[in-house]
Amino acid sequence: MSSLLLHGLLSQQPSAINALNNLNQGSVQPAHTSSAGSAASLDFDNPYDNLYAFGKIWAGYDKPQIGAFHGLMYGRIGDARLVPLFGYTGTGVMQSKIDDDGNMQIRGKETGYFTDLASGDILETWDNPWTGDTVEVFNFYNPNMGGKLTAQMPRFAMGATKDDATLMNEGTHIDQSGTVPFVLPFEVFGDDLMLAWDYAHEYTNPVSKHKWPKACTGNRISPSEHFTFSMSLEQMMDRSQPTVRYQAGFSRLSQWWPWMRMGEHKYKDEVLFGRIFSHKGLTGYDDVPPKVLAYIEKHAPEFLEVPDYWPEALPKGTWEAFAEEVPPEV
Repeated sequence: MSSLLLHGLLSQQPSAINALNNLNQGSVQPAHTSSAGSAASLDFDNPYDNLYAFGKIWAGYDKPQIGAFHGLMYGRIGDARLVPLFGYTGTGVMQSKIDDDGNMQIRGKETGYFTDLASGDILETWDNPWTGDTVEVFNFYNPNMGGKLTAQMPRFAMGATKDDATLMNEGTHIDQSGTVPFVLPFEVFGDDLMLAWDYAHEYTNPVSKHKWPKACTGNRISPSEHFTFSMSLEQMMDRSQPTVRYQAGFSRLSQWWPWMRMGEHKYKDEVLFGRIFSHKGLTGYDDVPPKVLAYIEKHAPEFLEVPDYWPEALPKGTWEAFAEEVPPEV
């Protein structure tokens, strides 16, 4: 359950949402559903069916669904081999609904933690092997994820300056001019339903050099994540089932996290890489690694429940949260 994938989807500007009215008016309608709430199949060329499918993957339509991600992060210095640095893990608890217009709304909360390689314990501090400093780890909490997805693939902006205009999954859209329907690149192999999803950003670094010289690696940052979801086609097609179990892998590339304080080091321009598992659909909290669940229950139990309303708030990434919550160094 990664933060920036859903952040991007929910960060649609009002102009983009309004553009739905210009998208194939009269030709694309929500998929027919019987009074019992079931349908024989989904049409993956229909944007509204794709919205339904995405909400079923990411969350659930009857009750909140909890999922988790966990893996390792590496540092790459020049052409040397990658160096394992720490674990990367967290949770997301999400719930979906389809509104009267066939759009999909979602709400939830998420956590993101960094862990010790040897013990798996969540880190409060970390010994930076390059600077020799012990730095305070910035573990991430997002209390009000929420918003609406329409039949148009969103273009969205990240950071305070909103100077990015990334089209979600742009590698699968041949024609990127004008509006792009919300059609996902599903692939079917027997009962294996697969979905690849990519985003790549580049925007002004919210952690500015004049306030956080040690945390800032440069004026621009370019985080990206690359997902491969796998789930049951039969379970997806059955609308009587309000959610679908998925397993996913994703890789992440970015600059150093700001809390690593690499901004004034000679290696400040190098690359952080992560390989992570993600999954949702086991029974209750069995999705969550035990040490992560114990830490959340002790320190932030409210993050195991969705908000009690349906927020339409622009989510924030780690750099934005760091700039808002961590006092400037200068």
